[in-house]
Amino acid sequence: MDFYDVKTRSKVNVGDDKVKKVKYTQKNGQVRYALRGYTSDNRKLTKFVSKDTWDSMKVPEEKA
Repeated sequence: MDFYDVKTRSKVNVGDDKVKKVKYTQKNGQVRYALRGYTSDNRKLTKFVSKDTWDSMKVPEEKA
């Protein structure tokens, strides 16, 4: 899965074994779906996706 690394200003390919699903719920009740990838030096990379993409991913869910 490709993520954009803000620190290095480049695209980074993260293996599916280092990706987790995250669901963010805002105060007004709006829900945002994201995938969180971890780099080799354990930095977090976040990519917001649609609910359909989030549901179709076969990776573990992480609590936000």
